[in-house]
Amino acid sequence: MEDFFELKKNNSDLRTEILAGITTFLAAMYIIVVNPTILCKTGMPFNGVLTATIIVSAFSTIMMGIYAKNPILVAPGMGLNAFFTYSVVLNMGVRWETALGSVFWAGIVFLILSVFNVRTYIIKAIPQQIRYAISVGIGLFIALIGFLNAKFIVSDPATFLRLGKFDVITITFLAGFLITALLIVRKVKGALIIGIIATTVLAIPIGRLYGSVAGANYGIPTLVTWKGLFADPDFSLIMKMDLLGSLKLSIWPITFAILFTDMFDSLSTFVGVSEASNLVDLNGEPRNVKASLIVDAFSTTISGIFGTSAGTAYIESATGIEEGGRTGLTALIAGLLFLPFMFISPLLSNVPEIATAPALIIVGVFMMKPVLKINWSSFDDAIPCFLSLFLIPLTYSITQGIIWGFLSWTILKFAVGKKNEITPMLIVIDAFAILALII
Repeated sequence: MEDFFELKKNNSDLRTEILAGITTFLAAMYIIVVNPTILCKTGMPFNGVLTATIIVSAFSTIMMGIYAKNPILVAPGMGLNAFFTYSVVLNMGVRWETALGSVFWAGIVFLILSVFNVRTYIIKAIPQQIRYAISVGIGLFIALIGFLNAKFIVSDPATFLRLGKFDVITITFLAGFLITALLIVRKVKGALIIGIIATTVLAIPIGRLYGSVAGANYGIPTLVTWKGLFADPDFSLIMKMDLLGSLKLSIWPITFAILFTDMFDSLSTFVGVSEASNLVDLNGEPRNVKASLIVDAFSTTISGIFGTSAGTAYIESATGIEEGGRTGLTALIAGLLFLPFMFISPLLSNVPEIATAPALIIVGVFMMKPVLKINWSSFDDAIPCFLSLFLIPLTYSITQGIIWGFLSWTILKFAVGKKNEITPMLIVIDAFAILALII
């Protein structure tokens, strides 16, 4: 195992990789419950989506570890599932079977683009300065998700966002965050895992010994509520996609939107995580990029087959990487950890969102490092970078951040006569970006 994953060459060891894999899984395991919660609004069975989510997450992540040998977790993407549910099915009135067909065909196109290295060329077309900004923007995005999950920041009709109430939820979160931060400062191995477990334990008394979170927890006064241990897997959604219906001309814009959104979510996540953690090759490109993108395409393809929205690389992978994960063994461990939850999925509901919130915020801190590499003194660099890193968290979309970063980069570089910094592939990307905005 050490030889296959080249642990010594990557300055890692078996214990570190296992801890990193567990950390990555714990940070992203919410998708097992959250994804079916969103997709079931389309009429799809909750348990069927849950089983599909686990299968896609497990096999995609395991493949990332064994084939691409990168410590990146792949699972049905947040944002992509919302687009599938609210935009495609509920707003456009497309049957969920047809939407699954669109996911499948988008995956096939992904696969073709990846095999013929087109997506690799796209990555190389991303300006280095924009890559730094994407990494920082993703870090801010991760931190924002953490603060929102902890109810430390909440929505407000007047100011959009504001500080949440100082109640048992925020106090528990702050205690968990302090524990996690102290462990990080003291460089304790497995700090993020310990922090997640500690915060979960601290949340157990809420609604039992003191306080209540019913107002923010669907009427349930407790955060950690035992809902049983075992549940049978539901394979009812396998091959339920409508392949012929999704080939109609009227559905092509939907397939393109899934293709574009998934492509740039995965590309920007992959570039950002690689840049922040120095997982790059001798040319400064993301490590094993072609193999990793093929895995991402494979994940989207099987998502349609098994019955869920498109798969993508997860920004939460940064949690395991910051724990020291440097090889595919991290992804292999994370992927294997999904499989038992086909039978014990109710156990995941015992880990509240506030338990993973401290880890997500700490990762946001880690991913701020590349901000020092941005050329802030040159405004034709600084403005596109600022738009990317600022819009990623505020639009709640990695894709929107990268689109506006690309477009502003191209326009400003052209205006100041630096046409040599605009590659032909970047022009092609800009054209598709504009088309995506129109759609």
